Amino acid sequence: MTLQQLRYVTTIANIGSISEAAKRLFVSQPSLTKAIKELEKEMGITIFDRTNKGITVSKEGERFLGYARQVLEQATLLEEQYKSNTGGKKQFSVSTQHYSFAVNAFTDLINRSHVDSYDFSLRETQTYEIIDDVTHMKSEIGLLYYNDFNRPVLEKLIHSNDLTFTELFTASPHAFIGKNHPLAEKEVISMEELEPYPYISFEQGDHNSFYFSEEIFSTVVRQKHIRVRDRASLFSLLLGLNGYTVSSGVIDREFNGENIIAVPLAEEGIMHVGYITNNKMQRSRLGQEYINALEDYLQKYGAHIVLPE
Repeated sequence: MTLQQLRYVTTIANIGSISEAAKRLFVSQPSLTKAIKELEKEMGITIFDRTNKGITVSKEGERFLGYARQVLEQATLLEEQYKSNTGGKKQFSVSTQHYSFAVNAFTDLINRSHVDSYDFSLRETQTYEIIDDVTHMKSEIGLLYYNDFNRPVLEKLIHSNDLTFTELFTASPHAFIGKNHPLAEKEVISMEELEPYPYISFEQGDHNSFYFSEEIFSTVVRQKHIRVRDRASLFSLLLGLNGYTVSSGVIDREFNGENIIAVPLAEEGIMHVGYITNNKMQRSRLGQEYINALEDYLQKYGAHIVLPE
């Protein structure tokens, strides 16, 4: 088993195609296929299930890939410790709910790191996938929130997968609406006042339960409800339909534009926003720098959030 073989299998798993992975890795497809078969034979497992429709990661392959990513991360740490920073392409991945501050911190990370060659990933995705990505070491850091309602379910998943949640801040719930919304001039908005308007939330796929919702008060039944996958669609619907969504109130006007505003909700509730990490994975230099960038960026939102002491 070699580090090169481990890089091969993780790349194939991430892309989902041997032919596309071969292009990315600059090797021939037959050579890549041969290397994977040799690794499977040596380890005595089947990493990928092969069908007429392509390949998928097997159940035992998922477990193997988790360890493979950990080995590659440790190898990267050794290279960072003992090699010049100019050597090798740096890799780093974050999975997150749809938070603008996560994107801003990611931008700051790249600007701060002074890395000439890198392959980074920022995945704005569904709550369950965030936990799964960090569990299987596809991402080093995952950003999400909990409240009193979803906390038991999320904590069970986090602990059972040997992860740790670290709180970044707490916030009271806000409504995100367009600046020309009929309720935009109000200092505080109630859920009752929002009832006539379309509610926009992020769709959670196969795990579309109240517990995995990105929005607090997920159990409230709305007369008009639209689910979307991406931030651009959500903002377009907020503006085009006088819709609303519920979040922490942390909004960057430079990033999201001047047309979206955050107004406090009258309903009580606390959102605990933070990041999860895998206890089996030592934090990389880039991982720590990203967390530092998050903390630095959030300092400017003292009016909306409470930072841990």
